[in-house]
Amino acid sequence: MKKHVHMIVDGRVQGVGFRHYTQLKAIECSINGWVRNRDDQKVEIDAEGEEKDIQKFINEIKRGPSPFASVTDVEVKIVNTPSHTHSFRVKYS
Repeated sequence: MKKHVHMIVDGRVQGVGFRHYTQLKAIECSINGWVRNRDDQKVEIDAEGEEKDIQKFINEIKRGPSPFASVTDVEVKIVNTPSHTHSFRVKYS
């Protein structure tokens, strides 16, 4: 069953390769969606995939690309609408 989540990642997550790490893990976990930096130094992720793959992806995000990053919090919200994306990309906005 497909699951769609929106995530806000807090900690030392900008300037440490976090978006690239997120994209690699999304591809490994068969996740579609996007990742981007926010102005408040957090990272925002929109992800959709099979429920077991989403859980594995969330666990990877909580781990982060150590030793450079330090994830202190991951807020995960379930989204009730499909994302209609067919890949995972880094947004530069």
